[in-house]
Amino acid sequence: MQLNKYIDHTILKPTTTLEDIKNLCMEAVEYDFAAVCVPPPFVKLAKTFTGSTDVKVATVTGFPFGYSAIEAKVAETVLCIVDGADEIDMVANILAIRNNDWEYLEKEIATVMPLIRNHGRAIKVIIESGILLEEEIIKCCALYAKYQVDFVKTSTGYAEKGATTEAVRLMRAHLPANIQIKASGGIRTFAFAQELIAAGATRLGCSGSVAIMKESAVTK
Repeated sequence: MQLNKYIDHTILKPTTTLEDIKNLCMEAVEYDFAAVCVPPPFVKLAKTFTGSTDVKVATVTGFPFGYSAIEAKVAETVLCIVDGADEIDMVANILAIRNNDWEYLEKEIATVMPLIRNHGRAIKVIIESGILLEEEIIKCCALYAKYQVDFVKTSTGYAEKGATTEAVRLMRAHLPANIQIKASGGIRTFAFAQELIAAGATRLGCSGSVAIMKESAVTK
């Protein structure tokens, strides 16, 4: 298992500095992580630091609560694409999920997907699984499978509960094989990273990625 290729090396805190972004990207290049995930204003800078390497640049829209208007998410998506983001982690409208407004959620993803596909980008839809009922997670899987998103993602890291192996297993059981799962939120140890991968995650959003890699090297 190439653990490094599962990792989105992440910094999304509102106090992020230019130096933080440089360090994140340099670490990602050193460890050959799958991607860095940075706040939208830092996408251009991250692209500069990752250069011609294989490290992709991901960013977020509708972050962290998901209740931005559809028009706002469209505008954010356009700006992310213009700035060069390879992957976009969009927070679904959690209010709509909790209020059983699946018509709104379908309109949201149906509006955003053409932008993603027409520009050859990847999308990860964040559903905040830690605060949803099982039936809500299953409905999300059905909806986002219909629109052939690239990933369904567990969490923003800002809710009271992040990734769990149970949620990843549930998602894997209700998503077609071609749709991947990104686990994020509270992944701080190599052991937990292994558990999430075994449960079906193919990408891990981590801020402590380097520590996890060092732990994995010691564990071998």
